[in-house]
Formats: sequence, C-alpha cells, structure tokens
Amino acid sequence: MSYEAEVFNVMIASPGDVKAERAQVREVIHEWNAVHSRSRKIVLLPIGWETHSAPEMGSGPQEIINRQILDKCDLLIGVFWTRVGTATTEYASGTVEEIEKHVNGGRPAMLYFSNQPAALDTVDHDQYKLLTEFKKTCQQRSLYEGYEDLSDFRNKFSRQLQITINENEIFKVNDAVGGKDVSLPQKIIPTLSYEAKSLLREASKDSHGTIMHIRYIGGTDIQTNGRNLIDSRERRDVAKWESALEELLKLDLVTARGSKGEVYEVTNLGFSLADTLGAD
Repeated sequence: MSYEAEVFNVMIASPGDVKAERAQVREVIHEWNAVHSRSRKIVLLPIGWETHSAPEMGSGPQEIINRQILDKCDLLIGVFWTRVGTATTEYASGTVEEIEKHVNGGRPAMLYFSNQPAALDTVDHDQYKLLTEFKKTCQQRSLYEGYEDLSDFRNKFSRQLQITINENEIFKVNDAVGGKDVSLPQKIIPTLSYEAKSLLREASKDSHGTIMHIRYIGGTDIQTNGRNLIDSRERRDVAKWESALEELLKLDLVTARGSKGEVYEVTNLGFSLADTLGAD
C-alpha cells in the first residue's frame, strides 16, 4: 500500500579510495528506509555525483556538481582514508569543497576518518598531508568519528544516522501525524519487559553490540558490555533474563550468530530502539 513521505537527499562525499564505505552508506540508508520510512513518513535518498549528475558545459566540473547535486542536499556524509581528492580552484579537493559549502549553508554533515592501515607504497604522500591538514581543521570546529575497519564503520554509521535523524530539527517536520507520534519505537517499547529494555540498553553500549548467553555447571550468565546481568543463581531470576533475550530475538532487535545459541548481536532496529530508551 502506498503512503506519503517527505524525501531528504543525502549526499555521499568522498575521494576514490573509500568505494567500499560509499557502498555501505547506501546499504545502511536503504535499511533505514525499509524499517522506518512508513512510520516516520521520511525517505532518505542517497545521492552522489556518479549517479545523480549529468554532462553539462559552461562551468567547472565542481561548480556543476554543486549546482546539480550539493545545493539540493539536506544531509552530507563525508568519508576519508588516505586521500583528500582532486583540488578545485578554491579548496584542497572537491570533497572538501562540498563539505565546507554544505556546512556553511547551515545543514548537517557527518564526517568519518578511517584508521585502517595502508601500504606505504600505495599512499600519495602529498594527498595524505593535505588530508591531515583538513582533519586538523575539523578537530577545532566539529565532532567527527574514526573507524577501524569496514564493519566498524557500518556499525557506527548505522547507529549514528539514527541519532542524527532523531535529534536534528530538519527531520522532525513529519515526525508526528495528527499530534501523535506513530514511530516504530513507540509501538515496540510498551511490549518490552523491564529486563528486555535493560538488556537492549546495555547491549547497545557494547562496542560490538554483542550479547553472550553462557550456560555452565554453576549457573547461567548473560553478558554484554563487560557486565553479567544475571546477579542471582535462582532459576526464577535466570528465566526472566532468558525470556528477555527471547523477546529481543522475536522482535528482530537482536539476531543470533553461530549455531549454539550463545552469541547474539544487536540489529540496526535494535540500536534505533535503544536510542529512544531513557535511563531507568
């Protein structure tokens, strides 16, 4: 069934050495749409010069990209590794120009810098020097995120995209319908037990979003974020926490990893819901 939603353009700005990350940004955005677009009445449209620009003469390449794409964007995602990109007439690179002009327009941007090692003979040292200088300027006027590998980038971006959408005013235009919030988290929260909420909240703080369900002769542990949430060996108490884990699993807030039923990971939906849960 069709539904009305407001479309927000999300520009992916990056040099050519982070193609895998660009693909991950698109995947995460598509996942967000699949879960949230109907309830939030918002659709995020990932765009980039390679998919949304058209040949044009009469201006410089970056000026054309700015006019055709950048000026129409609501959110920008910037990703860097070892390169800053090709210089323009005004800035160190086209990517830097896109970021600066987007931010100067008062619109939100999310910046990520990779900490992955690179072979020295593959690194352009002039490019890396320019990137380092740009990163230093960002330290003084912004909050950016580093990441260790592609999996770490995906996990962080997925979680932080939801935070940005929840917190930034530009995404709140259609957050309510008829004065009543109908977002998916508000539908799920009342169904969760106290233990399920506590477990999800704690697991979302774990760097890997992992929950361990361990059974041994002396009892049972449910561990996450360096804590064992079961502080009693009474079977009644253990059953409550095992039931909480089962709740999260049935609602797709966590997913099982492996075949032994011992390892679980928080899903994108789980992180999104955890962001809406306040402290007890």
